[in-house]
Amino acid sequence: MKSCNDTQMSEILLLGFSQEPELQSLIFGLFLSVYLITVFGNLLLILAVSSDSDLHTPMYFFLANLSFADICFTSTTVPKMLVNTQTQSKVITYSGCITQMYFFMLFAGLEIFLLTVMAYDRFVAICHPLHYTIIMNPWLCGLLVLVSWILSFLHSLLENLLVLQLAFCTDLEIPHFFCELNQVIQLACSDTFINNLVIYFATALLVGGPFAGILYSYSKIVSSIHRISSAQGKYKAFSTCASHLSVVSLFYCTSLGVYLSSAAPQSPHAIAVASVMYTVVTPMLNPFIYSLRNRDIKRALKRIIGLPVM
Repeated sequence: MKSCNDTQMSEILLLGFSQEPELQSLIFGLFLSVYLITVFGNLLLILAVSSDSDLHTPMYFFLANLSFADICFTSTTVPKMLVNTQTQSKVITYSGCITQMYFFMLFAGLEIFLLTVMAYDRFVAICHPLHYTIIMNPWLCGLLVLVSWILSFLHSLLENLLVLQLAFCTDLEIPHFFCELNQVIQLACSDTFINNLVIYFATALLVGGPFAGILYSYSKIVSSIHRISSAQGKYKAFSTCASHLSVVSLFYCTSLGVYLSSAAPQSPHAIAVASVMYTVVTPMLNPFIYSLRNRDIKRALKRIIGLPVM
């Protein structure tokens, strides 16, 4: 039987990955390394796009915005986890938890919308190449990014406002390394029907909708590539969207895996470990995926570093 706390609660415990003291240094070093790689890798990608005039195109404009979202997405969770690990404290304030949830959902939603916008960009580039510069003009590109920000902001605000209406129990422990929405709602001792209903509808509309848009775009892309007669032409067309397809697959597969596994009866700590894939690993890999397969990005990075450009 849960007991409600009628007073304003002030602290929540984030249990993290392991209670073993000897593992804390390993966890701290591993996550610090991954976080620094994520930040510097994505910053380099943003710098490469902004400094090279050849990269001032819609595709790289969206890529720079995705890199910014990756940095912010990771920064909402990892720094607090690093501080807690180093100080041997698992405490996060109630206001800090709400703030973390807000920005986590904001940048997670922004990533989803940006990946969808990038799929539309590749669709126009491959299926309507003669009209690409007309359709994907700077005004439309800016509008698509702005709408992505607005939708993410409104969704995150709605979810957080609903959480603020809940009464919470006295046993405030989250078996995770950050304040995840479902975990926080499970702490409530008041009715959470509206919260769960909004989560289901938001997932269907704001995750399922963009995913359906990505699938539709790529179905048209595959159809257009199939009609290209030469093998070289097919390879060139596919190579322009291979990096984006890799990032989409990585993000959606890891996210879907985490939330499907959360429905199965297993250790909450196992879910926390699985969450690392889409909250930490995917943002770290994104700049590598785009730079290793892209000659333009590699050329711009060499200029920044000072290496000779072939």
